[in-house]
Amino acid sequence: MTQTRAPGKRLDSGRILVVEDSQEDAEAIERALARSHPQLRLEFLDRGDGLVDRLLAADDVPGILLLDLNMPGVSGHAVLRALRARPELAEITVVVFTSSTAPPEVDACYAAGADSYIYKPLNFHLFRTVLKGAIDYWLESKGQPSAPSAGSPPSVK
Repeated sequence: MTQTRAPGKRLDSGRILVVEDSQEDAEAIERALARSHPQLRLEFLDRGDGLVDRLLAADDVPGILLLDLNMPGVSGHAVLRALRARPELAEITVVVFTSSTAPPEVDACYAAGADSYIYKPLNFHLFRTVLKGAIDYWLESKGQPSAPSAGSPPSVK
């Protein structure tokens, strides 16, 4: 699942980096994705501080970054702007996954380069469904298989 993209950087489409300061939300994301996408490798950070430098120092980068906006220290907005300022990190899909539904915030994230903006529902079933849909969409857009729908058999190739 690793693909070469920018010079010196490999995009690992089988890896998702979650930047989320809420332990409860991080656990919910982990439970939801373990159930819907067990093939993906998840990595969690509870702050955005130093994230761009860490990615620049790595040989491979995650295919998808799930980014919360409201965190202590460096905000998700600042992380998004810093990430998109670096051409060598341009291939990382950034999915803002946050509790804010304010239209100006949504617009600001898209203007800064977010690929998706998704509201975190409070109901876990809906949370899991929304998250699965977003991850499926971005995996399929990169030519990767999505997770089977509940009740449907896995696809055979």
